Amino acid sequence: MRHIVIFSESQGWHEEQLGQAFAAHGLRHTVLSLAECRLGFERAPVAIAIPGFEDALPAAAFVRGIPAGSFEQVTFRLDILHALQACGVPVCNPAAAIERTVDKAMTSFLLLKSGVNTPPVWVCESESLAREVIARQVRRGNPLVQKPLFGNCGRGLRLLDDSRCEPDTEMNNGVYYLQRYIAPERRAAGGRCKDWRVFVIGHRAVAIMERASEHWITNRARGGECRPAAWTPTLRRLAESASRATGIHYGGIDIIRDRNGEYLVLEVNSVPAWRGLQSVHPRNLAEQLARQLA
Repeated sequence: MRHIVIFSESQGWHEEQLGQAFAAHGLRHTVLSLAECRLGFERAPVAIAIPGFEDALPAAAFVRGIPAGSFEQVTFRLDILHALQACGVPVCNPAAAIERTVDKAMTSFLLLKSGVNTPPVWVCESESLAREVIARQVRRGNPLVQKPLFGNCGRGLRLLDDSRCEPDTEMNNGVYYLQRYIAPERRAAGGRCKDWRVFVIGHRAVAIMERASEHWITNRARGGECRPAAWTPTLRRLAESASRATGIHYGGIDIIRDRNGEYLVLEVNSVPAWRGLQSVHPRNLAEQLARQLA
């Protein structure tokens, strides 16, 4: 039986779902942390030491999480993924795709370079330059959102507008990522903000949900409500284009529609959770992911 590894920091719902789906496809799996792996360079071929895989490399690797740590630790954990891929092991998502998408600046660059509709972004290390950009854009009536360069789940977001235009100089870790704020379309009933999360597998949009919230941050982790959503050709096209632009094998694409009806990609997530999406989607997403690696 082919044996695959799920790199994760937990044994939770997602790992259970994936394990059942992999078993249904005749795959045995082991869940472990990338921090448990090592490399050996004593002789060729290079040894990639993964607990539970002493006799052979995994048939495939599925990445559900990369442990936080120092810059060196995170780099080395990505090295493990790069090394596996170099040895012919399919890795989902590949290290390069994770590196591109965990970095919001590179994500924005790749989207814009590929012609994917996404909000304007300014990124710099200079506080004085960041303040100039903020003042100029706010003066023109264009609020900005300051985001951590590395961040997820809607954490650390700061809206900069007429009422508050001072950047946060502590949470940015020396880099100011400023994205034009897109005022979300509001539902007629209750005036709640909404956007969409589209799930892609193999560059195909396979599932969609609407996220609704009283707040402009709609992430489920911040209290956003997951609701069924209808496909439109534009939502499907944008999500698939964003997937190809960043090279992810699977992921979550966040899309918003402004008050003029224009759709824009806000973010690309290469290690997404999908429990909320699964609650409003009829097909088993873990099974679709397993089929991709089977």
